[in-house]
Amino acid sequence: MASIGQIIFWSMIVLIFVCAGLIILLLAIAFSASQGTVETSAPFPVGNLGEDVVLECRFLTKSGTDRSSDVLITWEKEGLTGLVYQYKNNAAQLQDQNAQFKDRAQLFTDAIAGGNASLLLRSVKMTDGGVYYCNVGAPGVWGRVRINLRVSVYSAPTITKSNNSLRAEAPRWTATPSVTWVDQSGKQLNSSTQFTRFNNSGTEIVQVVSDLPGPLTAAVIYTCFIEDRLIKSVSEVTGDGDLKSSYFVTSSSPKMPPLQLVCTTPLLLYMLAW
Repeated sequence: MASIGQIIFWSMIVLIFVCAGLIILLLAIAFSASQGTVETSAPFPVGNLGEDVVLECRFLTKSGTDRSSDVLITWEKEGLTGLVYQYKNNAAQLQDQNAQFKDRAQLFTDAIAGGNASLLLRSVKMTDGGVYYCNVGAPGVWGRVRINLRVSVYSAPTITKSNNSLRAEAPRWTATPSVTWVDQSGKQLNSSTQFTRFNNSGTEIVQVVSDLPGPLTAAVIYTCFIEDRLIKSVSEVTGDGDLKSSYFVTSSSPKMPPLQLVCTTPLLLYMLAW
């Protein structure tokens, strides 16, 4: 004959399985009714220290109905107590906001009705780097996306010509970036580079000065690459010093774990209440 302890133990096991089944059923019903998606085209943005960055998040519905007053948008950061930002009942709800983001985080409220849940983060700090979650609950749309923000220090170089040589000067990079010059065939050229280090509020900043000696050919396009582990600056210039293009390319994205369907507490409550 089973003891009272065994009866209680097995009763608890059964109760746990029943509750788990109910939760799965409710989630299945909620998601089966969903007609939209939550997504981002930039899961690995690179912020520039001291500048603003946008963490892109969009939600799409099949109906396209404007129900902005019914939208719940919650931004969280992994490992951080409190919220980054929350939008509910057609207004910001910042009572649970982490102090790190006070007066620095905001949504594009005029664009929410069109499906824009992106977060603008002002004056990026090195400590802002990490994994963020954009949670959206709206009529027919329930979901989240994962965005891994990396923070670096980078700048495009100014390129000048003097004595038949080219000089690239970039005022701010982090660590010690690699600098290379190539011709239009991709051949790496001999160059010399100097780094000057200084401290900016606890972050070491590097000034880059790189010289490509002549002789140079006026019609040939030379490319200067300045690159750290996160970002690459690409500057194309002719042998006579005419800048053709200058742009940044993010380095290869870190590996992400398999996509998981995870609901935070506020999002789950919204789904069950809708």
